[in-house]
Amino acid sequence: MRRRLINSTLAVVLVVIAVFGVSLVIVETRTISNSAQERVDSEAVRLVSIVDSRILGDELISAGVLKDQVTGDRYARIEIPGRPDIHIGDKPTGDVIKSTRKGEQRETVTVQEPRSAVTREVGRTLLIIAAVALLAVIAAVLLAVRQANRLASPLTDLAETAERLGSGDPRPRHKRYGVPELDRVADVLDGSAERIARMLTAERRLAADASHQLRTPLTALSMRLEEITLTDDPDIVKEEATIALGQVERLTDVVERLLTNSRDPRTGSAVTFDLDEVIKQQLAEWRPAYRNAGRAIVSSGKHRLQAVGTPGAVAQVLAALIENSLMHGGGTVALRTRVTGNQAVIEVTDEGPGVPADLGARIFERAISGRNSTGIGLAVARDLAEADGGRLEMLQAQPPVFGLFLSRTPLRRPQDGDGDGDGEEQTVR
Repeated sequence: MRRRLINSTLAVVLVVIAVFGVSLVIVETRTISNSAQERVDSEAVRLVSIVDSRILGDELISAGVLKDQVTGDRYARIEIPGRPDIHIGDKPTGDVIKSTRKGEQRETVTVQEPRSAVTREVGRTLLIIAAVALLAVIAAVLLAVRQANRLASPLTDLAETAERLGSGDPRPRHKRYGVPELDRVADVLDGSAERIARMLTAERRLAADASHQLRTPLTALSMRLEEITLTDDPDIVKEEATIALGQVERLTDVVERLLTNSRDPRTGSAVTFDLDEVIKQQLAEWRPAYRNAGRAIVSSGKHRLQAVGTPGAVAQVLAALIENSLMHGGGTVALRTRVTGNQAVIEVTDEGPGVPADLGARIFERAISGRNSTGIGLAVARDLAEADGGRLEMLQAQPPVFGLFLSRTPLRRPQDGDGDGDGEEQTVR
């Protein structure tokens, strides 16, 4: 590209020099020739007027008297009737510039100048024009090289940027070149780099979230299947298979929810659901794991509360909180439901040491963990809660209390034998 730019610029300059240079040479040659002819004419007119005045004054007319009136290398011949011709200077040979004038006393004056003087002056002019043309060519080459570098270097940078994008390095360069067209290409490449970076980040985040969120349901499912393989009782097999199928459905819901949030976190499928059902399912899901750890998980608070949200998302948030208490907490884990304003709140607490003071609210940030874990669980739980129209907060650090806030719909009317619509306080173990 550089060579093409230099060659094209040089070709344009040479064409301009050829067109205007030839025209200038022709004009200057004619001007110099005309100027030399005018000088010779002027010399002849001046000399004939001098001769006229001397003839009228009856003064001496000779070559010695008039030699100072002829300048340079010119030659003059004066012809006066009845007198010998007067010759001033050396008569030139070859091509000459000639001018003849007649005086009032019938004398004739002829002035000649060798054309070689004009040729020398034309040669000097051509040399000057050639020098200027050479300087113009050199300047054009320098400017062409500079312009070629200005255009080719950015294109090389843009090609390297595109190559980096293709090799998986989506870092934008934010480099501009002062050329609108090239800057536009750079803007597009930087925008593409940012979009690719966001896509890669989303893909990595989805993979991390999926591995974290699917680990517990798969472990619980494998435990159910192991129990099926260890028993011959058809009733137990049927019961465990039913529970396993339910876990498979929840596992499918986890996957669909993760995929939905990865595409558009604002997309939701909120419905009115019974919190008791979700809490009951989570207690059944986690009770074997807590039993194996020698710990208990209980629920208390208001019952028959309804909330607006996605049951699967709420279950995942509770699962993340329960698993966090199992891994990092201690003692009994309690799930307590209550009402505040037009919101239903599920509090999850345990008897462990709680969240270190240096972490505080940063506990919900990704890769932040006080117990050498992945630091993904609570971050995913918060994202799920916010995507579902709720919010997840840490209400107390020591002992730890996490609160899941959900929008609440008006409670259904009490049926016969149901009792109070808000439900009664009770504890289930």
